[in-house]
Amino acid sequence: MTKSAFLIIVKIYVQKKYFLHNKLRKTRFLYNENCILAAILLNSGAADFVVTGCGTGEGAMLALNSFPGVICGHVVDPSDAYMFMQINDGNAIALPFAKGFGWGAELNLTYIFEKLFEGEPGGGYPKERVVPEQRNKKILDEVRKVAFKDSLIDILKNLDQDLVKGAVAGEKFQELFFANCKCDKLAEYVKTLLA
Repeated sequence: MTKSAFLIIVKIYVQKKYFLHNKLRKTRFLYNENCILAAILLNSGAADFVVTGCGTGEGAMLALNSFPGVICGHVVDPSDAYMFMQINDGNAIALPFAKGFGWGAELNLTYIFEKLFEGEPGGGYPKERVVPEQRNKKILDEVRKVAFKDSLIDILKNLDQDLVKGAVAGEKFQELFFANCKCDKLAEYVKTLLA
């Protein structure tokens, strides 16, 4: 695991790396570019779940939660992973790739992924609080609908276009994205970025 941010897309239990390097800059992607790409992939249906991060995981989590259609949790340990999926039923997590990555880091990652996908997402935790936790999740979903009135495409159009174009500049992005995208409007917009 390196300190620089990376992104793994989990799609029907298959992991696909959409990119490692920004071919426009010939460097590793910034976590902000990762998050723009993640928002495009999640909102288009090209990915069901995103795992991303940065040095502490905080910046990547904040950046991802800046977009509609994304609920990203900050996951440091297996209990974070389990409770995030059971209580918040999100579609992305941000990991700290530098902070706390010493001895046992590979075990922590293994256990995080075991707990992340254990059980049915949104099942509630603790079990005796399933009903109020599920009610809170529905309230959060309604708040986010109001908070994110702009479409993802409108948001992307108002961002620095070099940053957005860089986010879709991965070596395998086009091949994997267009093969898995389920949203024609977003696919058409992405084509304008690649032109």
